[in-house]
Amino acid sequence: MPVATVRTSVDLPVVTRPSPIGAKRVMDVVLILLTLPVWGSLMLVIAGLLMAKGRPVFYSQQRVGQGGRSFRIWKFRTMVSQADARLQEHLQKNPYAAREWRETQKLRHDPRVFSLGAFLRKSSLDELPQLWNILCGQMSLVGPRPITMTELVQKYRSHAPSYMKCRPGLTGLWQVSGRNRLRYSQRVQLDVAYATGHNLWLDLKILWRTIGTVLRGTGC
Repeated sequence: MPVATVRTSVDLPVVTRPSPIGAKRVMDVVLILLTLPVWGSLMLVIAGLLMAKGRPVFYSQQRVGQGGRSFRIWKFRTMVSQADARLQEHLQKNPYAAREWRETQKLRHDPRVFSLGAFLRKSSLDELPQLWNILCGQMSLVGPRPITMTELVQKYRSHAPSYMKCRPGLTGLWQVSGRNRLRYSQRVQLDVAYATGHNLWLDLKILWRTIGTVLRGTGC
């Protein structure tokens, strides 16, 4: 599907004149600093709850950033120990789950996720530590989904250069347009559309709609 014909469920404008990189970076830093008391307090509470339950607090993984540079993304831990082994066992026993994983790289009913972790995912609060990635200049508040090198090679293919044009985002078109309800090919189209013509006004609209997505608990 050509980028110009991509439609989202929220009718966001997609193909526009790209915003200056410096202005986007300033907006990221200013918004994070202005909301520091809110997200800082939330992070302290979540970290305390995880430690009280004897869980490790943070999880990190390598992702592909702007220009193809690798960086370590941070999240609150939502999975049990030996999660990879549990996932493989679950996929071997459940053909439907295996098909869902191949198509989306996610599971609606993930056996690796513990109860508090499920809440953090549903509310998207598990992603709050990525604000540190944004302050470090590795991510932006809005952008393409931060993906692994395997996803870039196997799923994005010829669209990889479009993905690498800008920093990955804490939120983006993919999140406010259905997220896990979308096919992987649709996610790629939305990321390409955003990278092709984002601007600050589009970023602000996505951020506003993200608040509604989180409050409705549809961000998982």
